[in-house]
Amino acid sequence: MRKGLFITAEGGEGAGKTTVLKKVYETLVDQGYRVVMTREPGGIKISEEIRSIILNQEHIGMDGRTEVLLYAAARRQHLVEKIIPALQAGKVVLCDRFIDSSLAYQGFARGIGMENVLTINQFAIDKFWPDLTIYFRVDPKVGLARIKKDKSREVNRLDKENEIFHQKVLEGYEQLTKMYKDRIQVVDANQLFDNVYSSTIQMIEQRLETSYQT
Repeated sequence: MRKGLFITAEGGEGAGKTTVLKKVYETLVDQGYRVVMTREPGGIKISEEIRSIILNQEHIGMDGRTEVLLYAAARRQHLVEKIIPALQAGKVVLCDRFIDSSLAYQGFARGIGMENVLTINQFAIDKFWPDLTIYFRVDPKVGLARIKKDKSREVNRLDKENEIFHQKVLEGYEQLTKMYKDRIQVVDANQLFDNVYSSTIQMIEQRLETSYQT
C-alpha cells in the first residue's frame, strides 16, 4: 500500500523547475521529511541510458511514436525501481517531469494525440499517478532566453526545437490544467526565482499538512 506522497514538477523548457525543486528538497529535508528527488527521463541507470538516446542532439530523425515509447519505457523502469519503493517506505518523492510531459510534448506538440499517449502511459504507470503536480507556467520566449544565458545547463534535442513547437507545448500544458484541475496547481514561472520558490513551497507544504505524516 502506498504511504508516501508523490509530487511532480512540470513545465516548458527554461521554466526553472529543476532549480526550484532542488531548493524545495533542501527545505523539506530540513523540516524532517524523508525525501527522494529524481528526474525523468532518468533517475536510475537503465532510464538514464534511455535518456541519453532520447535527448541526443544527433537523433533529429527520431520518429514521434518512437519517442513516446522510449519515454514510457524509461518511466516504467524508473517507477518500479525507485519511485514505488520510496512511496511504500513513506517518503516524499519529488520528480522533475512525469506523465504530463509526455502528454504535452508528444501528445499535443508532436501531434500524436493526448489519448494515444495517455493509453501507452497508463500501461506504463498503472495506478501510480502523482498526488500533486506543480506546473511552472512560462512564456516560451522567456524560457528559451534563459536557456541561452545559462551556459551550465544541459542542452538537449528538445531545446533545439523552434518557438512554434514550444508554444504548442505551452498549449498542451494549458489543456492538462483543465483536464486534471484537482491534481495540477499552477505557478507563474515568469517571475523571479524567490517568488516562484515561495509559491511552490507553500503549495507543497499545504498538501503535506493535509495528507502526510512525518
